[in-house]
Amino acid sequence: MTRILVVDDDPDFCEIARLILTSAHYEVETAPSGDVALRKVRERPPDLILLDVMMRGILDGVHVARTLEEEGARHIPIIMVSSITNSPMAGMFPTDEYLPIDLWLSKPVQPQDLLAKVRRLVGEPTLANDKPNP
Repeated sequence: MTRILVVDDDPDFCEIARLILTSAHYEVETAPSGDVALRKVRERPPDLILLDVMMRGILDGVHVARTLEEEGARHIPIIMVSSITNSPMAGMFPTDEYLPIDLWLSKPVQPQDLLAKVRRLVGEPTLANDKPNP
């Protein structure tokens, strides 16, 4: 079974993501911070990471993605999820730098979009009811 690590300090988002992903038969584990996520990845690497940008620090998710790349775990697909584009902190996001992520999703996340992107990154066929955004 495909394992997904959902990293977000918002327990409501973690629960919603868990419900969406488990309904599609994925195994889901959560982490409330970047530090916990890094520990979990080192102990038992997931097949995919759903990673929030703003957690303990404004760019905590960016730090996690860069640390994973430095540690050689870049083979794990990362979907970065955030509402930073709609926040006063949007100007702090490094739009002109390389980010070691595979896809981006803005919150609020649409379930069909999330599932389509997860399926794409784990190499599963997209289902007819998936409506991915380009």
